[in-house]
Amino acid sequence: MVKLNILDKQFRLFIPAEKIQQQVQRIADQINTDLKNEDVVFIGILNGAFMFASDLLRKINFNSQVSFVKLTSYHGTSSTGNVKRLIGINEVLKDKTVVIIEDIIDSGHTIESIISQIKGLLPKQVFVATLLLKPDYFNDDVRVDYIGFRIPKDFVVGYGLDYKGYGRNLRGLYRIEE
Repeated sequence: MVKLNILDKQFRLFIPAEKIQQQVQRIADQINTDLKNEDVVFIGILNGAFMFASDLLRKINFNSQVSFVKLTSYHGTSSTGNVKRLIGINEVLKDKTVVIIEDIIDSGHTIESIISQIKGLLPKQVFVATLLLKPDYFNDDVRVDYIGFRIPKDFVVGYGLDYKGYGRNLRGLYRIEE
């Protein structure tokens, strides 16, 4: 499927599923090398990161814990800049290595918020893994350790990302056509 409609918008294939899986494997290989001797808790950011987290975690080859938090900062196709914590962290993170799994980082507001919350729980160290990074919007004050793709500022759906709740189930990533 090269083109598709979601509600009132049209999207075109941007990154096929095969390329996504290659990047997920590359990130997993790097985490397996970097963190194999650490006590790791992976924290996926819902809703968008569920597919990336699922695929990534199946490729991790050491014992670890997994949890999820739910945050939101989007309305329609643009970020509100307002981050709400909807479901919090229940795991003990003191002296553990935390890897935050995010679907997309653009402004950095969401990831800054979760890093701040996590650091308050006294982990040993915090890493960030994201499938997508939008460098044109990104606040360079946040360190992103594992990046799948650097993409332009276009709005994308698929592979967990949505437009008004639709499109998360798509295997590839689709860019909006305006």
